[in-house]
Amino acid sequence: MQFISYKNGEKSTFGAINSVNEIVDLGAHLGCENLAHALKQSSFDELKNLAINKSTDLNLNAITAYRAVVADPQGIFCVGLNYEEHRRETKRTATANPTVFLRLPNSQIGHQQPIICPLESDCLDYEGEIAIVIGLGGRRIKAEHAWHHIAGMSAYNDASVRDWQGHSTQWTQGKNFMSTGAFGPTLVTTDEIRENENLVLETFLNGNLMQSASTDMMLFSISELIAYISSFTVLTPGDVIVTGTPGGVGFKKEPPLYMKDGDEVTIQVSKIGCLTNTIFKEIEKF
Repeated sequence: MQFISYKNGEKSTFGAINSVNEIVDLGAHLGCENLAHALKQSSFDELKNLAINKSTDLNLNAITAYRAVVADPQGIFCVGLNYEEHRRETKRTATANPTVFLRLPNSQIGHQQPIICPLESDCLDYEGEIAIVIGLGGRRIKAEHAWHHIAGMSAYNDASVRDWQGHSTQWTQGKNFMSTGAFGPTLVTTDEIRENENLVLETFLNGNLMQSASTDMMLFSISELIAYISSFTVLTPGDVIVTGTPGGVGFKKEPPLYMKDGDEVTIQVSKIGCLTNTIFKEIEKF
């Protein structure tokens, strides 16, 4: 099953897509517009059962716009340096534990929405990643039980403003400009992906392959990330974990390759789909 957050006219909502691209508007049935809110009210199994038992409301082609799959997460936990090739190209020291930083929900956008290169910089870089969404919350989740806490997976572009990222040893500034975190197009539930299944992640810039890796190349597995993050905080339904980018990022190329106005970037993940966004250079404050 796939879940989608979208706009129908001016209305923000979310729903489930069936095999013929018809949507059950779950937001309308539950009286809320965001997936994380719904997951805190109902179990993920209840949402799936509701989607199965309700008639469809509209066709996928009729939506006005895609939104970030989870537009209202309580936490977005991003993992850095989780592929060896990327660690080496950044010349960072190997660590015994994952590198974790936070993104703000209002930095996110959906599939086919413009990624904004801000007024303050021309150093906007792509980072293709796989995101997981928590369906069942918990604290100190054991790695061997982690899969059962996942609602599903999606593609993510953790686009980074590199010069601002380098302002300090913390990465917050470069990771939280408005409209830089692309997330989608849909959430593919774990009943369509086997536990520990090897997924292929690829990033294309203007049709050219920039990054390619598979999940078996992660330094810390998805289950290990859930166990580690839930050690220091409670994971709640709707939380997002963005699991790291492979080698091949633009700022480490010679010369550096940054995204510019009009560029198209696609994150493709096997079993999950393709997230595509166009780059828009901000020319006035908004």
